Amino acid sequence: MIEIPVPIVLASSSPTRRELLATLVRAFEAVSPDVDEEAVEAGDPASRAIRLAEAKARQVAARRPDALVIAADTLVVCCGDVIGKPADRGDAVRILTKLNRHQHEVLTGLFLNTPDGRERSVCARAVVTMRRMSRRQVEDYVASRSVLDKAGAYAIVPEDPHVERIAGSVSTVMGLPLDELSEMLSALYPGCLAKP
Repeated sequence: MIEIPVPIVLASSSPTRRELLATLVRAFEAVSPDVDEEAVEAGDPASRAIRLAEAKARQVAARRPDALVIAADTLVVCCGDVIGKPADRGDAVRILTKLNRHQHEVLTGLFLNTPDGRERSVCARAVVTMRRMSRRQVEDYVASRSVLDKAGAYAIVPEDPHVERIAGSVSTVMGLPLDELSEMLSALYPGCLAKP
């Protein structure tokens, strides 16, 4: 565990991100950001992922200026298309059918804002190859999981039977890249102690 000498706030309502952060730091608060993602402009997908994370961090930091704020945003890129969250279950089936047939890249932008005004950002990348699924299997997948709040319409789990290969970190695909976050925390707080 990493000990940070200030309160930590995760700018997210995602249970998965909360679970991931809990493996790295002992105590934190989760605050849901209120950001209009369509209003955030950026060029390439990596820049957009970072800008979205930044918008979330800044919005929550305005409410919690005493805390280190951690925010993340995940995008999926497939065949040149940037894929966010599905509009509905039919859209989720369409997205997953496409991802099921093509290797795709998962980009998670990470943005940290400290109480003393320091900021750090990075975009972590992973390439995912899914196992081929029939239309019925895709429909069953969508019907049996909460996918409408997930970029790319799927929620990966470690050793996911629907995934053939990941080049990169599973935590990046899950929405909070832990290796990059650990490095950023160590850079911001060099005296922080890693405890078993």
